[in-house]
Amino acid sequence: MKPLVSILIPAYNAEEFLGDTIRSALAQTWGRKEIIVVDDGSTDRTLAIAQSFQSSVVRVCAQSNAGAAATRNKAFSLCKGDYIQWLDADDLLDPDKITNQMRVVEKVPDKLRLLSGGWGRFMYRSDRAKFIPTSLWCDLSPVEWLTRKMSQNLYMQTCTWLVSRELTEAAGPWDTRLLGDDDGEYFCRVLLASKGVKFIPDAKIYYRTSGTGSLSYIGTSDRKRDAQWLSMQLHIGYLLSLEESDRTHDACAKFLQNWMGSFYPERLDIFEKADQLARSMGKHLTVPKLSWKYACIKRVFGLPTARFAQIALPRVRWSVIRFCDKILFLNGRLGRA
Repeated sequence: MKPLVSILIPAYNAEEFLGDTIRSALAQTWGRKEIIVVDDGSTDRTLAIAQSFQSSVVRVCAQSNAGAAATRNKAFSLCKGDYIQWLDADDLLDPDKITNQMRVVEKVPDKLRLLSGGWGRFMYRSDRAKFIPTSLWCDLSPVEWLTRKMSQNLYMQTCTWLVSRELTEAAGPWDTRLLGDDDGEYFCRVLLASKGVKFIPDAKIYYRTSGTGSLSYIGTSDRKRDAQWLSMQLHIGYLLSLEESDRTHDACAKFLQNWMGSFYPERLDIFEKADQLARSMGKHLTVPKLSWKYACIKRVFGLPTARFAQIALPRVRWSVIRFCDKILFLNGRLGRA
């Protein structure tokens, strides 16, 4: 009998996109699958939409609001799959995504091999998704994968992975302390338990970017800054547990430096701790510089105004782009009707 694949969908206030996400899971050409949707105390129609898909394949569970990590843990506790496919409630799977990855499993059975695939960004029009390869889009050992991720500020989207139950159990539960980047930290632990990553380019997923509305967006939230700092310390500990060398120390320092713009100058305590951590590895951090346009605002109006603009202007720009893409999507739908 072919392995059972569990497609786990945590959902919170996702009424706009959840139906399409579930349909993409149902459309998987891999025959043995179960789909589990856990509603995390949504205040919109998310639960009702999920329940409209209930069947022998789709199971729906509701809980009081507990956060994304706790919802994922709940979904895993309910599943029976030999392999786990995580799927965010607004993303889409290519119909052959799981089949293409499972073909590799069937040829070379190895439950400690972590499977990934290509991913493209889109907003509303999935046919316009942009698939842009990075240095993570290949077969890699755990230490090489983490070194590239941290030194080059890269990541693989959550839905790209297909994980055996053995690896999932070895990694342990999602960390409920993390308000964002919980997926980045979680898959570090999956990597540590694995023999490495097998990349399958045709195992595609479509990642719906939401910009400043995403769970990982920090903005001005001190709670999210604290959670991000915790995740960063964990990342560094994981990499150095695999290899202590100048190249991994350099990757850790670059990783720290890349994130300092989210902390400086509002959280000097975190900046100073990060610098101390870098110095313990023979490196050092520099004060983040504003880009030229925000530096101009600083000279005229002062740093507080420049920092406000640095947060507010991208939000406005993103909202406009997203609104225009939605209009084009709706016009295209009307044109096909």
